Amino acid sequence: MFVVVWKFEIAEEKIADFEAAYGPAGAWAELFRASADYQGTELLRDAYIPGSYLTIDRWSSEEAFRAFRKDHDADYERLDRQCDALTAQETRIGAYTA
Repeated sequence: MFVVVWKFEIAEEKIADFEAAYGPAGAWAELFRASADYQGTELLRDAYIPGSYLTIDRWSSEEAFRAFRKDHDADYERLDRQCDALTAQETRIGAYTA
């Protein structure tokens, strides 16, 4: 398994839209489902810091994730630009194997 983790800081007035886009049924997950190797997304809200979130995207392997990015780069970049307005800060925590 290959896991990609991102951290986000969200303004209070954009939280609902952010959760809709980044949650397990959101626009990102919909795009990722174009790959049979995508295994799901978790959206975690910090229990103590308002507007702080983590996303955890799971893939069958790093190779599968890289193939998805190569094959869907234009769609990925387009969605990333569309979602820019939802986030105050976005940080890639890391990519991990399990």
